[in-house]
Amino acid sequence: MPASAPWLSHYDPGVPSTLAPYPDRTLVDELVDAAHDLPKRPALLFKGAAVTYVELDRLSDACAAAFISLGVKRGDRVALLLPNCPQFSIAQFAAWKIGAIVAPLNPIYTEPELEGPLREHGVETIVTLSRYYPRIKHLQRRTPLRRIISTNIKEFFPPALRVLFTWFREKHDGDRVAIAPGDHDFAHLLLVNRGKRPPRCESKAIDPAVLLMSGGTTGTPKGVLGTHGAYLMAGLQVKAWTASVLNPDGDVILAPLPMFHVYANVGTQSHAIVTRSAIALVPNPRDVDDLLTTIRRVKPAFFTGVPAMYIALLNHRDVQRGRIDFKSIKICLSGSSALLADTKQRFEALTGGHLVEGYSLTEAMMATCINPVLGPNKLGSVGLPVPDVHVRIFDGDDGTRVLATNEVGEIAISAPQLMVGYWNRPEETSGVLRDHVDDAGTRRWLHTGDLGYLDDDGYVFIVDRKKDLIKTSGFQVWPREVEEALALHPAVGEVGVAGVADPSKGEAVKAWVVLRAGHTTTEHDLRTFCRDKLAPYKVPSSIEFRKDLPKTMVGKVLRRALKEERS
Repeated sequence: MPASAPWLSHYDPGVPSTLAPYPDRTLVDELVDAAHDLPKRPALLFKGAAVTYVELDRLSDACAAAFISLGVKRGDRVALLLPNCPQFSIAQFAAWKIGAIVAPLNPIYTEPELEGPLREHGVETIVTLSRYYPRIKHLQRRTPLRRIISTNIKEFFPPALRVLFTWFREKHDGDRVAIAPGDHDFAHLLLVNRGKRPPRCESKAIDPAVLLMSGGTTGTPKGVLGTHGAYLMAGLQVKAWTASVLNPDGDVILAPLPMFHVYANVGTQSHAIVTRSAIALVPNPRDVDDLLTTIRRVKPAFFTGVPAMYIALLNHRDVQRGRIDFKSIKICLSGSSALLADTKQRFEALTGGHLVEGYSLTEAMMATCINPVLGPNKLGSVGLPVPDVHVRIFDGDDGTRVLATNEVGEIAISAPQLMVGYWNRPEETSGVLRDHVDDAGTRRWLHTGDLGYLDDDGYVFIVDRKKDLIKTSGFQVWPREVEEALALHPAVGEVGVAGVADPSKGEAVKAWVVLRAGHTTTEHDLRTFCRDKLAPYKVPSSIEFRKDLPKTMVGKVLRRALKEERS
């Protein structure tokens, strides 16, 4: 094995060193083939109902025809403000079928957090859940939005559940809304376009497919542009890595993580489509009761999660009382934050399956490192680069010198599916995507901003996460966003924010505040103030008042010093 890729000799038996050349295909091509070859096989499982591959193909055709009738064109951005539900997949494939770019957004974003990407990405069309419709209407005049399509979460419920929801939950949960003139109902659009097959807009692997939100390495939210080919490559890589334990004819794959995130959108979804598996959709991963109900119902073989989710499952009363059968689970993948050895051991003992840790970034489009399924999982490691993914450690100063094994520096990833770049941000793109020459020639490398090292066997170890990035319950929080929100309060003079260790969340958001002279406030008041400006997971879990904050010579708050003082 080449010295530059020591990880290859530690792959599980049967995992190839490369999958190249990758076919010039898209997930749309995979869906059409699956609908033809396996029309009755479930593609989506949701709340006890199923959408087969042929139904998903036909429904997305109808939705694509609707988009065209509304004026959506190739290259347009179509935003999705949806939880995990069949409408997400239908609208996504519909947009792809007409050459549009899908722009998934986090449903719990506040209006200011939604306004930025809608404006910067020039989004004119959005498909939103009905309970978020009022929020979208309120900010519409400040964005380019011209077409708003609302859908009710109950549309793909089984009949009995749909009736119960209509009677007891729809109004209470905010899903019963009146759509304004000029806006559209998703179910009606599907109905009037049923049976229509719009002209296929043939997309190639190199064509743009998605804009996923990321803070990058600077903390400024921005859109990551990914290609159709990235989806197929990621799906085939995960398929090869997990083939030793999963059924080649398709297993049920649980999708509790949100589809607006690269982890589920590119990783889980692509793997399911290329293996012709069924995805069991969970709308809210924090609803552990519903998550367990879904596990009981669909008996998944594979699911991806974050450490906080596995901890929540282990701590649930029904799990501790032995009322849940996890024996269908063959493999789980954990990412986003460090997986504790105790969590891994307890969950594997509970399920009899494998819980392996992995690592990737939105900018890498699931070019990932994963611990071997059958081979050694080294304590503290996020695993080995999967086929056609390469990892190097560069010096942390100017990022030009490759470091030796076991030396700590900046982690860089090279793979065929890396992002095209940040949407309309060429300078920030050039700062993280750089070309370097090695024995194989010139390769493009993603400089992650994460510090880590490779050991002699090629296992990747992370020492520090993207400078000050906070990972709380699987979500990314940039301290700068929280600091800016708190700084708007009239009583706040100075503020610093950092992540602190938390046994259930991995990290919790903490703020340190210096009050303005003559002003008073309370921790409760500041947290309430933040709730109007930030998604719930970004609101500080605790706020400490101080007389001053540690700073650099140029006046920058030393977040790391605040964390170290705490410990």
